[in-house]
Amino acid sequence: MSEFLELSFAGIALGSRYALVALGFVIIFRATGVINFAHGGLMLLGAYFAYALIATGMPFALAVVLAMLGTAAFGATVERVALRPLVGRPVYAAIMVTVGLLFIMEQLATTIWGHNALTLGDPWGLDTVTAGDVVMPVKDLWTIGLAALALAAFFVLLRYTRIGVAMRATAADPEAALAQGISAGRITAVSWAIAAALATVAGVTFAAGPNALSPGLSTVALIAFPAMILGGMDSPGGAVVGGLIIGLVQSLTAGYQEDVLPWAGENVHHVMPFVVMILILLVRPYGLFGTREVRRI
Repeated sequence: MSEFLELSFAGIALGSRYALVALGFVIIFRATGVINFAHGGLMLLGAYFAYALIATGMPFALAVVLAMLGTAAFGATVERVALRPLVGRPVYAAIMVTVGLLFIMEQLATTIWGHNALTLGDPWGLDTVTAGDVVMPVKDLWTIGLAALALAAFFVLLRYTRIGVAMRATAADPEAALAQGISAGRITAVSWAIAAALATVAGVTFAAGPNALSPGLSTVALIAFPAMILGGMDSPGGAVVGGLIIGLVQSLTAGYQEDVLPWAGENVHHVMPFVVMILILLVRPYGLFGTREVRRI
């Protein structure tokens, strides 16, 4: 039982990171109707920005906050320069632009910081907390706390601020929002900025501690992608639930694979998020919390 609880706790910590990434996908999709494949690049650059600041001797927390602001500004700039000219064009054109942006961001990161693995430092150490027979790493507790704080801040912004109300109005009915004087361009830029800031937090939590920062970090977004799909492409709450589900599935599969699926291979836990996504979509094509599209004939 203690092993199950420890694996579940590790899965929640992992799922919290995935939730941050999935929420970034959802924010931009709600604002633009475009799946942003460049999101992994924003996560990568955000983590490298934090590394560059930490390398100057800056405190870890301050470096992360400044990296969030820097990546947010970068994300808003990318939207203004590369995506806004495509407004009114076919959606696939914007999607292909985000794919191109991902490769550009990855190349930019390797040009500046190289291909070698770097360390963000170890702000949490290897300390653990014991609750009964369950051993919980302090770094996972911090990860869950940081993710919860970032997610709570977003939902407060979305519900209780003017810009949050404008974002919800634009997502619900773009034409009505425009008629009320809400600038679609401004909302899109803010959405990219918020998604980029959340991506930075996710990138830092994935790369900090005993892990290493390398250009391969951007591929994490592909693993988090099923969290967005199974939660619902337009549902922020669904992104959080989807992230937690994917994290738990990966952790439990990795922990019990040798006992349950010894024939499946060593890395089957990397595939399981996509298996779960397919199974959910077969039953609920719009995801667990996605808005069902209604067509009138």
